[in-house]
Amino acid sequence: MIDPKLLADRFPGDFTFGVATAAFQIEGATKADGRKPSIWDAFANMPGRVYQRNNGDIACDHYNRLEQDLDLIKDMGVEAYRFSIAWPRIIPEGTGPVNEAGLDFYDRLVDGCKARGIKTFATLYHWDLPLALAGDGGWTARSTAHAFQRYTKTVMARLGDRLDSVATFNEPWCIVWLSHLYGVHAPGERNMQAALYAMHYMNLAHGLGVEAIRSVAPKVSVGIVLNAASILPGSDTPEDLAAVERAHQFHNGAFFDPIFKGEYPKEFVEALGDRMPVIEEGDLKTINQKLDWWGLNYYMPMRVSDDASRSGDFPGTKEAPPASDVKTDIGWEIYAPGLKHVVEDLNKRYELPECYITENGACYNMGVVNGEVDDQPRLDYYIEHLGVVADLIKDGYPMRGYFAWSLMDNFEWAEGYRMRFGLVHVDYETQMRTIKKSGKWYRELASQFPRGNHKAV
Repeated sequence: MIDPKLLADRFPGDFTFGVATAAFQIEGATKADGRKPSIWDAFANMPGRVYQRNNGDIACDHYNRLEQDLDLIKDMGVEAYRFSIAWPRIIPEGTGPVNEAGLDFYDRLVDGCKARGIKTFATLYHWDLPLALAGDGGWTARSTAHAFQRYTKTVMARLGDRLDSVATFNEPWCIVWLSHLYGVHAPGERNMQAALYAMHYMNLAHGLGVEAIRSVAPKVSVGIVLNAASILPGSDTPEDLAAVERAHQFHNGAFFDPIFKGEYPKEFVEALGDRMPVIEEGDLKTINQKLDWWGLNYYMPMRVSDDASRSGDFPGTKEAPPASDVKTDIGWEIYAPGLKHVVEDLNKRYELPECYITENGACYNMGVVNGEVDDQPRLDYYIEHLGVVADLIKDGYPMRGYFAWSLMDNFEWAEGYRMRFGLVHVDYETQMRTIKKSGKWYRELASQFPRGNHKAV
């Protein structure tokens, strides 16, 4: 095991170490203080959607344990906390009246972080769309982009004077493809046209959100969090290399191209453009606004081969076998070089601002034994991936921070509570928090920062 002090020497002194969570995954209190249902409340209550019909009603009870959990974050030695704000708490119907009690909760959260010297990195949308908006079509409706803009203005007017940083969206890929094409996440659609409508209107909402943030809270650093795929070919054949390019356009380009270039990818549009909504005058200009930073969520690589039969829609690829059979408990391949590959590849393709690793971590389901959680494989995962981030810094990439996913075990979406990503173990019966071996190690690393060797990157 690497001494955290030795690893710390590989990072500049002003590098930010943090932990991350999401509202629906930890807060619980789904009916408290004026909150109304989100699409995830509905989805979780439908049979066959979420493991054992687990739901977010209690989760980690963070809503009622806020002060204790903020003390825990402080105890983790980190400089920053990435959290999301629940739209259904702020504007419960998605449009209409603002719920002051919801804003009060995030006031307490932000003020509590400030009082403890913790920087606040807020995410405005981490998948919990107010259920009432589903009646208008949810993300497949243009009106949702404008509802998001108003929600953004409302949040920033209240919190913008105290936030260090804000992201409009978390993981557009999941909001669009996983939720509207593959049906794995709420609302559970399996329809390419629905997904393409959701793609454009979510991209538009991002642009409108950036405008709202800049107008209401111009001093706050603005970005977006993308789970960009690190796409690797199954072989070096021309067919597989061409498949990688198509997969890039579909999985990454559908978001990166409009946000950073003001256009949709060429082959993507040629193949699917007739099923997209009307792109109105000014839409792409709205989407393509300068950002202060972007966030990368990385867990595993994507390996693709050409699908010669072209039996399905663009991109005409199929899954290639993993390079190794080492997997986490959720079944994801461990391949740290994929993190380096995706940062290098995206920086070649786009003019990108500075980058934060906004999520990185591993699912291992060890329990508490004699008051301890020995999750050595998770610790090994962190050491390997942090080493890659240090290599990227050495190579001159503007990597500014790293947020471990996650602060604590939580509701893992379609997997319910059976999959654990936390640095801190949560006993869901008692809500007891136990810092794992990985958490203690990460605390030692994070506690070294900020430090006096502010090297120029």
